[in-house]
Amino acid sequence: MNKKSFTALLIITLVLSLFLAGCGSKPTNTLEKIKQKGVIVMGTSADFPPFEFHKVEGNKDTIVGFDIDIANAIAKRLGVKLEIKDMDFKGLIPALQSGRIDMIVAGMTPTPDRAENVDFSDLYYNSQQVVVVKNDSPILKFDDLKGKTVAVQIGTTSEEAAKKIPDVNLKQLNRVGDAFMDLKNGRCDAIVLEDTVANAYLKEYKDMKILSMKEINTEEGGMAVAVAKGNKELVNIINEVIKDLKASGEYDKLVDKWFK
Repeated sequence: MNKKSFTALLIITLVLSLFLAGCGSKPTNTLEKIKQKGVIVMGTSADFPPFEFHKVEGNKDTIVGFDIDIANAIAKRLGVKLEIKDMDFKGLIPALQSGRIDMIVAGMTPTPDRAENVDFSDLYYNSQQVVVVKNDSPILKFDDLKGKTVAVQIGTTSEEAAKKIPDVNLKQLNRVGDAFMDLKNGRCDAIVLEDTVANAYLKEYKDMKILSMKEINTEEGGMAVAVAKGNKELVNIINEVIKDLKASGEYDKLVDKWFK
């Protein structure tokens, strides 16, 4: 073997060794990665009170809510810190699939379509879809929505519920708060969203009311934590946390804290 061949072979061997070493040290699943980092990264869309929203005190802006307390309980069980990444709801599943976040805790409903791309925990909260209109709105029942402009947060089950309304002009928005501003300023006629979130927003928007309409509700309901596909062990731990919170009475305390 001449000197050039030997040098080339040495370089190839070195590169291959480094590649294999890197592969060997890379976490094989989300749970292993979380434990190695000492941090679990939660993705959410913090415009969804009382589940997740921004609380500003002085110069400090903190994301708080029912979902944050659930996520903190999961982090505590794993013995790691919680990091929160706020983004548009439609970007949550892509962020999970790309590894930028470790779990989604964002009032997400486990639909069959979503379950093709992520794994879900057991439900940790149940909810229903409702319609929000102004107090003086002529909209009183489901049929009155025909031909009206209805605002929804894009990528949500509320959007799917609104699609059941015949001849509706659907206005898809990235943030729930934008929908309420549009309704307030006459840029839409109604909003479809979860009942608990609607009640939270109506504390600020006193000129609006909630209408319950069975026509927009389906058997699909409730909220669950989402993780990347194939992370059964992590899902099991999250399910244990949800079960233990309910058994200990801590879950009821969180419900009283955020919903009453």
